[in-house]
Amino acid sequence: MRYENPLYFAEESATTDLIAGGRLQLGISRGSPEAALDGQAQFGYTLEPGQTWGELAQHRGQRIRDAVGGKTVATGDPNSPWSPGGATALVVQPQAAGLINRLWWGSGSTSSGITAGKQGYNLLSSTLLLQDDGRPFHVQQADQIKHYLDSYQGSGFETGGQTAVTRSMYALRSVQDERMFGHAGSTQDQAGRLEGGPARSGPTYVGHVEQLAEMLSNDQAVMEADYVLFANPAQLGPERNREIFAGWVEVFKLLGWK
Repeated sequence: MRYENPLYFAEESATTDLIAGGRLQLGISRGSPEAALDGQAQFGYTLEPGQTWGELAQHRGQRIRDAVGGKTVATGDPNSPWSPGGATALVVQPQAAGLINRLWWGSGSTSSGITAGKQGYNLLSSTLLLQDDGRPFHVQQADQIKHYLDSYQGSGFETGGQTAVTRSMYALRSVQDERMFGHAGSTQDQAGRLEGGPARSGPTYVGHVEQLAEMLSNDQAVMEADYVLFANPAQLGPERNREIFAGWVEVFKLLGWK
């Protein structure tokens, strides 16, 4: 959101959803830790005095929700022949019915998850939390989901309420798998500091199919979430990724997942 114009974003999103037949699941967030000193400035964006990029991202997210949901975003000129039907209340075009129900806020903390619930988003939580109280990553993330759901239930919205977490996982099914990924896994979280505060990331799950099924079944956040997203290394190419996906499917079958 730090780099996005919300109305352009809403137009592009609705267009994509219409082309895709209503299948777009749209995730938005403040953004990952910044790589550039002046990145937003180069895109023409600045902050108001006392404003933070997190606050600006929340504002732009709400603007997107309004636009996607068909609320008035501009005042038409009744004397203009270009104003459709002389309309004075203009909405972003095109409109994609139902897209507002498929907006996910990418949350990196319990507090931002609570905010997402209050604002009617679905919750998307990744493999990094910008918080750490010493407990395992999956336990803290399960708490994030619980607090989000409590917040959403009191929000009065009917446009969210679903949760998703992300994991990295490689099934060892061949000698090549062992060679490429055998040493990539870790049962330990990674804890440190990021953006001036504590942070914790979850482990990468690597093992044989039965081992992976057990790891996931012991992951509290995975068990609490409605969806689990799995990240894959796209740079390995389609054939290698096809093998990775096949390993995932074997794990999912053992767990009885769809």
